[in-house]
Amino acid sequence: MNNKQKFICFSIALLLTLSGCEQGGTTEQVAVEQQVQTDTTSKVAAPKNERIKTIVFFGNSLTAGYGLEPDQAFPALIQERIDSLGLPYKAVNAGLSGETSAGGRSRIDWLLKQPIDVFVLELGANDGLRGIDPASTYDNLGMIIDKVLEQNPEAEIILAGMQMPPSMGQRFTKEFEQVYTRLAKDKNVALIPFLLEGVAGDQALNQGDGIHPTIEGQRILADNVWTVIEPILVAKRAS
Repeated sequence: MNNKQKFICFSIALLLTLSGCEQGGTTEQVAVEQQVQTDTTSKVAAPKNERIKTIVFFGNSLTAGYGLEPDQAFPALIQERIDSLGLPYKAVNAGLSGETSAGGRSRIDWLLKQPIDVFVLELGANDGLRGIDPASTYDNLGMIIDKVLEQNPEAEIILAGMQMPPSMGQRFTKEFEQVYTRLAKDKNVALIPFLLEGVAGDQALNQGDGIHPTIEGQRILADNVWTVIEPILVAKRAS
């Protein structure tokens, strides 16, 4: 199966299971809020006079680690790498299954009650699968970024890019992908070109539903994120 065929299969699986991911969202959001308030993931003690900084991963089921244990999702895997290097950061997983960019825009305010040093924004896939106008997705993601920076002017923002499969139509697919490249340029933020690179459409790396990464798939997501976030964490620590 070539990459195009894999992507088409991935699209079909996403459409079939999208509504299922939305069920129970209220319960999951409560759990996310509790984690944000009490998260103590990092086991690294900051050197004297050095504050432990906070990384918030704000996304949907891909960030939440749908179908897996919390410590198997890519934010927790990023934390393991941070701890192994002795970097003074703690990762907070604020992923919510079924989340859209509009939903993220609505719930970002409560998250801003705590200081944020690095903000990884992973939203928009559910917008694309609903055929929502990419201009709306662009506006919502842009507003989330603006709100984070308003409260945390020194925060580093990382945008996780997403793509739609060819089955969504050439024009829509192109406009959707440009949401992320345009935002990265317009807001001057770092970009992960495609979060699911190397995972989307690969049956061996996705769970039975065909869309949510397995443990190994999440490891690849962590690799994709780490490539972009590692130099930012090192530089921010030194600043």
